[in-house]
Amino acid sequence: MKTLSGIESFREIRKTLSDKSVGFIPTMGNCHAGHVSLVERARAENDICVVSIFVNPTQFNDSKDFTSYPKSLGEDKMLLERCGCDYLLTPSVKAMYPDNYTWQVQETHLSQTMEGFARPGHFTGMLTVVMKLLQWVKPQRAYFGEKDYQQLQLVKAMCEAFFIDCDIVACETVRNELGLALSSRNQRLSAKGLEMAAQFPQLLRAATSRDEAEFMLTNAGFSVDYVTEQDGRRFAAVSHEGVRLIDNIVLDAS
Repeated sequence: MKTLSGIESFREIRKTLSDKSVGFIPTMGNCHAGHVSLVERARAENDICVVSIFVNPTQFNDSKDFTSYPKSLGEDKMLLERCGCDYLLTPSVKAMYPDNYTWQVQETHLSQTMEGFARPGHFTGMLTVVMKLLQWVKPQRAYFGEKDYQQLQLVKAMCEAFFIDCDIVACETVRNELGLALSSRNQRLSAKGLEMAAQFPQLLRAATSRDEAEFMLTNAGFSVDYVTEQDGRRFAAVSHEGVRLIDNIVLDAS
């Protein structure tokens, strides 16, 4: 695995890969089994696998959340190399935002709901950095997990709107043995907090309605940000031990 931080250095390498298919996974690091599953799928479907690690400051609406976001670059490198990543990109903030974030990608409909409503500016930062990464890497396919379903839909729509020739591949949410969706933020939970957090998807799935889900989650001790239903799914965001958790489940069509 080659690790590069410079924009131009990978651009030069990318020119030599014109006859190969490239699969790309953008991450903010602190990699776990969910990231590994994305890398494994990219390896299976492409000649070359590229991963980026960039903790993007523009998508954090809370500076404390940005500061406390777990970082483990050394461990991430070893994990990604073991699972078959060919190129790891680790750009600096200055490299990604030479314009000091004066240019931004904004969406005015889907991004205003759920996570976008709860975290103002989050999706503008996310879409802007994903646009930059896709233009840099120029992959044939990019892989995103369904845990962040709203993000997935926005990235797909952005590629369609701006004629970006990249297939956005949806990948099933990876969960731990208790059913909790894997997330880098989970490591900030205590052992007891992890057990409590495992109730989140269980209750989200067990409830017969949006209102019942919100009641059950609140009654269990979660601080509920929202519960909503659309596109045949139930979405929710809650907090526990100061850690924000999001998840979604497919509703039974019957």
